Amino acid sequence: MSRVIGDIVESREQMEGAGVPVRRSIGNTHLRNLDPFLMLDEFKPNSLSERGGMPDHPHRGFETVTYMLKGASKHEDFCGHKGVINAGDVQWMTAGRGIVHSEMPAGDELVHGLQLWVNLCKKDKMVKPAYQELRDKDIPKVIRNGVTVKIIAGESFGVKSPVYTRTPSMYLDFKLDAGAVVSQTVPEGWNGFVYVISGSAMFGPNDQAKNGPAHCTLVMGPGKMMEVKNNTNNLCHFVMIAGQPIKEPIVQHGPFVMNTQKEIQEAIEDYHHGRNGFENAKTWRSSAKRR
Repeated sequence: MSRVIGDIVESREQMEGAGVPVRRSIGNTHLRNLDPFLMLDEFKPNSLSERGGMPDHPHRGFETVTYMLKGASKHEDFCGHKGVINAGDVQWMTAGRGIVHSEMPAGDELVHGLQLWVNLCKKDKMVKPAYQELRDKDIPKVIRNGVTVKIIAGESFGVKSPVYTRTPSMYLDFKLDAGAVVSQTVPEGWNGFVYVISGSAMFGPNDQAKNGPAHCTLVMGPGKMMEVKNNTNNLCHFVMIAGQPIKEPIVQHGPFVMNTQKEIQEAIEDYHHGRNGFENAKTWRSSAKRR
């Protein structure tokens, strides 16, 4: 059965971090979460004055997936891990029991990218922090009949991503030329959505297809397949993301996502007192913060 698009939510711009404009789709008042996804931000500063980045901040209880479309971002954390995420690269970070890190622009080019927050089930929320980092050249890609797909997680056209997803997920970056069509399998029972980065296309079966314009989140209904047709004269660029719902309580306080209010209070206290995964939090400062 082909999936039909339900809600279409336009992302509204807001400021985050040190003055960075982001378009938040999942995580805003119209779409608080879509189990297992907690947030999706498209970040794209309009000028050098809006390149403030995301200075030192903590996380616990979920994963962040950073996908750079343009420019570069410098990442470092309180465990000594650091590096640069360049255009086309993906960083899949498991915050687990605790990470304090910074994400700051690198170089002179304005950045453009997406950050997705993926929830973790109760048994994984306190795992040791970990990273999966893929360079653009190492991410599988398929080009066929006007369709280009980059397989960040999951499978498309019989090609699988090497990324391990603790919360079973798929993350595909599609570019459809004018007139191109694609039918993508989405596991039955998974919650899914499309986020249109640029251009527009028709999403869903022919008799129920809905137009998806740029900067909109299209929530998928149930089914096994997502059909897309670019009926315009321009390229359509979008990501298709889906995941197996965790079906556990979600209690979120800023950068902490747990199952109960008590666990949130414990996370706040652990962070402030430097314990249970946050031992380095009280003394660590990123290089950007030390300037």
